[in-house]
Amino acid sequence: MGQDIKLTASDGFNLGGYRADPAGKPKAAIVVIQEIFGVNHHIRSVCDRLAADGYVAIAPAIFDRIQPDFQCGYSPDEVANARKFIASPDWTAMLRDTQAAIDAVKDVGAVGIIGFCLGGSIAYAAATKLNGLSAAVGYYGGAVVRFVDDKPQVPTQLHFGEKDAGIPLTDVETIKSKRPEVEVHIYPGAQHGFHCDERASYDKASADIAWPRSLAFFAKHLKK
Repeated sequence: MGQDIKLTASDGFNLGGYRADPAGKPKAAIVVIQEIFGVNHHIRSVCDRLAADGYVAIAPAIFDRIQPDFQCGYSPDEVANARKFIASPDWTAMLRDTQAAIDAVKDVGAVGIIGFCLGGSIAYAAATKLNGLSAAVGYYGGAVVRFVDDKPQVPTQLHFGEKDAGIPLTDVETIKSKRPEVEVHIYPGAQHGFHCDERASYDKASADIAWPRSLAFFAKHLKK
């Protein structure tokens, strides 16, 4: 359904990505931001699912500045290797590359953003800092609490697992108290990565609630 693409950021950097288009006239566009595992099979499948639901979906390869075309799976060794990308994250560069993806699909109509893990944090930061968005959805973004004093400029929805070993519920409560305008959902028993059906932490029951909830949020806010 999708294809590999090239994007150009505002500083002239060329990065890769993946884009999936719906069969018919698109409802809107959604930027998909990766986990630390690159624009891998799972992120491409998320794009394909969104395209099947009528959206143009685009996933920028935000690690291309460090290692072009990086993608991996979820074995312990692969996870350990992927963590190197976030040892000292360049948020400004990743947001610049995210803006390039937004700009690439703004001709479609309204643009939303959805991100997972690292991408969940970027989706929140994008809602506070970037131009051209109409809605943002973030899944288990560990750095959201660091950015919580920045107010989203668009409707924002966040998803967290109750048993996420990397995101304590105290962080989630801080987000809820400081940003009452943000829609926050906590999934009982769910761990980090609960949405990804390729990870050991996949929680089908939680994912089957969170995904339709995300689609309903986009349907509400991504109007022409």
